[in-house]
Amino acid sequence: MTRPDQDAYAKGFDAHLTRRVLGYLRPYRWLAVGGVLLALLMAAVQPLPTLLQRYAIDHYLVPFVGGRGDTAAALQGLTYIVIGYVLLQVLEFALNYASTLAVGYLGQNVLRDIRADVFTKLQRLQLSYFDQNPVGRLITRVTSDVDAINQFITGGLITLITSTFLILVFMGVMLSVNWRLALISFTVLPVLFIATNYFRGKLRDAFRNTRTQQAIVNTKLNENITGMLTVQLFGRERRSMLDFDTSNRALLRANENSVTWFSLFQPVVAILGQVAIALVLYFSARQLLGEGVVGTGAAAVVTVGTLFAFVQWTQQLFQPIQDLADVFNNLQAAMASSERIFGVLDTEVEISDKPGAQPIRNFEGRVDFDGVWFAYDGKVQAQTPDTDDRWILRGFDLHIQPGESVALVGATGAGKTSVTALVSRFYDVQRGAVRVDGTDVRDLAQDDLRRHVGVVLQDVFLFAGTIESNLTLNNADIPHERVVEACKYVGVHDYILSLEQGYQTEVRERGATLSTGQKQLLAFARALIQNPDILLVLDEATANVDTETELRIQDALQKVMRGRTSIIIAHRLSTIEGCDRIVVMRKGRIVEQGSHAELLAKGGYYSRLHRLQYAQGDAAD
Repeated sequence: MTRPDQDAYAKGFDAHLTRRVLGYLRPYRWLAVGGVLLALLMAAVQPLPTLLQRYAIDHYLVPFVGGRGDTAAALQGLTYIVIGYVLLQVLEFALNYASTLAVGYLGQNVLRDIRADVFTKLQRLQLSYFDQNPVGRLITRVTSDVDAINQFITGGLITLITSTFLILVFMGVMLSVNWRLALISFTVLPVLFIATNYFRGKLRDAFRNTRTQQAIVNTKLNENITGMLTVQLFGRERRSMLDFDTSNRALLRANENSVTWFSLFQPVVAILGQVAIALVLYFSARQLLGEGVVGTGAAAVVTVGTLFAFVQWTQQLFQPIQDLADVFNNLQAAMASSERIFGVLDTEVEISDKPGAQPIRNFEGRVDFDGVWFAYDGKVQAQTPDTDDRWILRGFDLHIQPGESVALVGATGAGKTSVTALVSRFYDVQRGAVRVDGTDVRDLAQDDLRRHVGVVLQDVFLFAGTIESNLTLNNADIPHERVVEACKYVGVHDYILSLEQGYQTEVRERGATLSTGQKQLLAFARALIQNPDILLVLDEATANVDTETELRIQDALQKVMRGRTSIIIAHRLSTIEGCDRIVVMRKGRIVEQGSHAELLAKGGYYSRLHRLQYAQGDAAD
């Protein structure tokens, strides 16, 4: 069964992904090197306190208990050892604090860079990518997935380095002190290696599934919050709750599965550590009892201090192995999340500037559609048969002169909105070409092209911020006077001044405090402020305002359209009667075009649409 999140891959530890994550450390390499060196020094210090304890037991405590020690010398020696022990603990604390601090700063800077890269990439991706990927899934990339890498770098990287080096240090010290006991304590390591490999695959799948289910929950949550009006309007609260509960329970099961495997892995490591200690105690006790040696003589193979030290070292050896289990947990989550993050970063930008893309010079505003075939489905290619139903525009030819106002009319699905989207190059055509001033839009710099194109949408999007920041889109170069002038044009200036803080009034997310008509007027003002050379008015932008407001907008539009190339999509035919040319579309083709009077005189498709619309209006009256 295919998972809904297709960018989760069924593979184990990926060195390439790890190198890419660690590549983000390069700008902070000195901070990384410092943190690593501090961690290694801390690891080198850790076995030393036990060595002091071993020396104290063998040279002071055991002889004293046997009646052979000098009390004064023993107390003096133990005093020095205690002082050394305390100093080592203080040194270990300082090194631990410094290394953790360094790696913490390192991790936060890396996360900032990853978040910035993902956000920047999302800004550059074509609209078709967002058509195919739910918002909740993309939010998961920038939040939960990046946080998983955060946990690995800040909470796992220092432990990975320290624990690995600690294991090597402890093994080296144990082998140098008594290689026989060392080998005895190491006998469980092959079993631990087998167990680790087994759990690695289980945990990787579990964490990948958890991230997938988290993305689904985020998507459901985003859809229900943004669509709350529809949910409550149609009484869908209970159905939505049940749908969310299904996804939420799937996430619960995924998390429970992760916890189950990890809760098995840690005890396995702990039990193997205790088995190693039991083996050391058993063989050491046999040697001590068999030889009858309880001192520091040359005949003693194992001393009491050595036995004590090996018990301590064995516990300390398996502690970093247990810590690596936590690191392993973070690593699995980070690998699964890295697949998804780099899946976004590696997504090909289909709508991009060609090398040497040229700016528009001496802009005139001529727009040409030359034999355009277009489909939103990315699988449709230029060689796809003409009979394929996925084509939106079919051999579309349209030539708009500078300063001409052209209205596009037709039934829903005729391809009107697609025409305007292609002018701004939000999508690329599969066949033919869209040209501005005779140059294919694919050869123009996107930023420069879109600076010359103003768009007014029916579904107005307002950002959280002030009214003025929404009108200028935080462009500090736009003077306040131009904002006021545009607002006066569309008749929204007086409304804004009636607000307590005027143009500095805060707008809630998506303009929740504004009416539909007010948001539409602000959208017109925003387009006018940009002073575009080509004006696109999409999907009946005046459809959601009252008659008085509509008249005000129509008057402003007539002023703004003067001297500008304008493409208007309309459903109410009365709003476009004054356009220079009306283009009637049906199933992606132009069926007729001309002025309002010419089309009515023809008695064709436009005339039938006009009669039908007015007949409906008369019936409503």
